[in-house]
Amino acid sequence: MNNNEFQIATVPGDGIGKDIINSAISIVDLSSEIIGGFKCNWENINAGAEYFAQEGCDVEPGGEDRISNADSIFLGAIGLPTIRHKDGTEVCPHLRFREMFGLYAGVRPVKAYPNITNRLSNKLASNIDLVILRESTEGLFYTAAVHNRCPVDNNDEVQDIMRITRKTTEKLHDFAFKLARQRKSKGKLGKVTCVDKANVFRSQALFRKIFDERKENFKDIEAEHCYVDAMALNLIRNPWEYDVMVMENMFGDILSDLGGGLVGGMGMASCAEIGDNHGLFQPAHGSAPDIIGQNKANPLATILSSTLMLDYLSDKKGCKSASEGSKLIEAAIEIGFKRNELRPIEFGGDMGTKAVTEKLITLLKDKNVQNEVLT
Repeated sequence: MNNNEFQIATVPGDGIGKDIINSAISIVDLSSEIIGGFKCNWENINAGAEYFAQEGCDVEPGGEDRISNADSIFLGAIGLPTIRHKDGTEVCPHLRFREMFGLYAGVRPVKAYPNITNRLSNKLASNIDLVILRESTEGLFYTAAVHNRCPVDNNDEVQDIMRITRKTTEKLHDFAFKLARQRKSKGKLGKVTCVDKANVFRSQALFRKIFDERKENFKDIEAEHCYVDAMALNLIRNPWEYDVMVMENMFGDILSDLGGGLVGGMGMASCAEIGDNHGLFQPAHGSAPDIIGQNKANPLATILSSTLMLDYLSDKKGCKSASEGSKLIEAAIEIGFKRNELRPIEFGGDMGTKAVTEKLITLLKDKNVQNEVLT
C-alpha cells in the first residue's frame, strides 16, 4: 500500500456509533474525491458492549491484531449502561486500546462556532479556541485499563491508583509544547498551561516538576501553571485566555466535558488519542442509547474527529492531500454554521443525523467552500 492509501480499523461500536461513523465515512470519502491524492480503506471490526453481550468478549477474534496493523483507528461510540462487567463497570475496550497501543496524548479541541448558542454571556466567548491535552494511559484511569490492578478490592473497600511516570509525562509535555508551537504558527495564542493538583498529591508534584523541566526546551512558547479546581473556575470565567492545557487523565476527562458544554454540547467534542506508533480517533461523547435509531444524533463530533485523523495520517505518511481534505471538511463546517445552514437538533435546530450529513455534503461540493482551501 502506498503512502496515499490508508487502512483504517473502523469500530462502529454501540448505540448511535453506527450512524455517526457512517456519516463521517461518507464525508471523508467525498473529501477524498474532491481533493484527490489520498484514499481511506475502511476495515470494519466488531467491538463494544453489544458484541460483548452476544459473544462474551469485547473485541472480535483477531480484531486487536488488525487494529494494531492499521494506519489508524476510527471509533464511533463504545459502551452501554445496561451492559457491564461483574464489578459494575461498563464494557470499554477502548480503554485497553489506549494502554495496548501507548496512546498517551488525548487531544480534545474546544472551539466556538458561529450561531451555536453560547453558554457564556460575555461576547469574548465567541473566541474560545483551546485544546485540552489529556494523558490517556496513566493517572487515575491506570486501574481502569486492566481490572486487576486494585491494591485493595473487596466488599468493604476499593482503592484505585493515580500513576504518573517520568517517561510518559516527558512525552506528553513535549507533545503539548509542539502542539502549541503549531497553533502559534497559525495565529493562535501559543501558550501551554499545566493543570494539576501539585499542592496535594505527590504524583501531581512530579507532573509539574517534569513540566518545568521540559519547558526549557521550548523558550518560544509561554508556559504557566494552574490548579485543576481553579481551572474549573477559569473555564467559566475566561476560557478565551487559554490555548493548550495539559493534565492528568481524570482531570482531562472532567474538564473536556466542561469545555464541550461551553461551546454548545458534546456533539461538537472531537477527540484524538495519539501515541508513538498508533492513533485512535473518536467523538468524546458516549453511545447515547436514549436516541438510538431516532435520527437525532449530532454527527459533527465524529466528523471533526475524522479531520484530526486526516491530519495525523498526513504527518505519519507524508501525504499533504490528506491534510487538505481535513481543511476542506473544517471549512465546510465553519461556513455551514456562519450561514446558519447547519442546525443540529442538539442545539435546538431542525436537522437530524441525516440532514446534517446531507447539508455538509452540499457544502463540500460548494465551489466557494472549496476555494477556502484550494486557492
